[in-house]
Amino acid sequence: MQTRYLIQTAYRSLRRNLSRSLLTVLGIVIGISAIILVTSLGAGAEGLIVGELGGLGADTLVLQPGKQPHGPSDFADSLFTDSIKDRELVALGAKHNVPDLIDFTPEIFVGGTASYEGETYKPMIIGNRVQFMVETLDLAFSEGTIFDDRDIRGKARVAVIGSKVRTELFGDESPVGKYVQVKGQKFRVIGVFREKGSMVFFDVDKLLLVPYTSAKAYLAGTDHYNEVVLRASSPDTVERVKSDVTKTMRELHRIANVENDDFHIETQQGLVAQVSMIIGVFTMFLSFVVAISLVVGGIGVMNIMLVSVTERTREVGLRKALGATDRDILKQFLLEAIFLTSIGGLIGIMIGSLLAFVAAYVITNFAGFNFIFVFPWFGAILGTLVSSLVGVVFGLYPARKASKLSPMEALRFE
Repeated sequence: MQTRYLIQTAYRSLRRNLSRSLLTVLGIVIGISAIILVTSLGAGAEGLIVGELGGLGADTLVLQPGKQPHGPSDFADSLFTDSIKDRELVALGAKHNVPDLIDFTPEIFVGGTASYEGETYKPMIIGNRVQFMVETLDLAFSEGTIFDDRDIRGKARVAVIGSKVRTELFGDESPVGKYVQVKGQKFRVIGVFREKGSMVFFDVDKLLLVPYTSAKAYLAGTDHYNEVVLRASSPDTVERVKSDVTKTMRELHRIANVENDDFHIETQQGLVAQVSMIIGVFTMFLSFVVAISLVVGGIGVMNIMLVSVTERTREVGLRKALGATDRDILKQFLLEAIFLTSIGGLIGIMIGSLLAFVAAYVITNFAGFNFIFVFPWFGAILGTLVSSLVGVVFGLYPARKASKLSPMEALRFE
């Protein structure tokens, strides 16, 4: 029998039982839809996070206390390590130590709430050099200005706030010149950031920034910093800056063995690579989990094909009596199984893509993130191939059973 005729026969057979065919491939549809949804959202999330990290600048590095973290306990240890103090800032600021470093800011993270005339809000309170953040993140002001190095040296009680902090504490009232209270200390608001939105690690609109010297003296009660953000002269000199900072810190702390480092340095390229790897592994894991439904769908296909073989026993006998070979019967039923799963795969790709598009739209318009829909071409191609493979694997046994039927016994079957 010609292959074209076999394809036409298989197609007509599936059309005769259209509703049953669609119900049969429901498991395939669900499995492929889930894989497309997971891979699309994973790619969108990776694009969002990598884009935000890139927005921090390819020329920036972060010096943090403690060893390079490899687990949650390591991150916790870093918070309580006091290896970065004023003497480290002096050493980093010396041009002969780090020639390609053009600017940096220490940062202190402060927990707590801010209040103004009975209104209370919990912003993200950071002590740093606001000028560095403005230049690095390209921030603008809706009113007021920033605190400068004189305010830092004088431990001035001044603050710059985000638009969300302004709305929650002051409403429509101008906050410039007024005082917010943080941990019993009053800080005069001198500037308000223009609305910016969320970035990877923080929301600019929820920031309350004070001079790092003021945070250390009045709020944190410590003599060390949580991190130092550094900016190299160009992205090409980042690795050189990292090497110079490492050398400076080791000399200052008299560290001879790398294993004894009490600090670590993260670069934006390193963070991007780590994020991409983590999201990729997580996406693969979820895809593997949802792919289990394909096995369930394949078993459903095999069961229905076995029922179909039983129902069409006389048809098989008649075809064999008219000259069809075992190979022809095997091809016909195998093609039907492949048709079923392939159609299920295509439907799954369309449904999964639609769901991913809707999810991206909702995240962008209601959550405030710039989440872009990404059609997972690799996932779609893989889904099509896998669904066809499921048809071959789970359709082979019913097709083989049909091809081995005896023509005489099949014609006598009631």
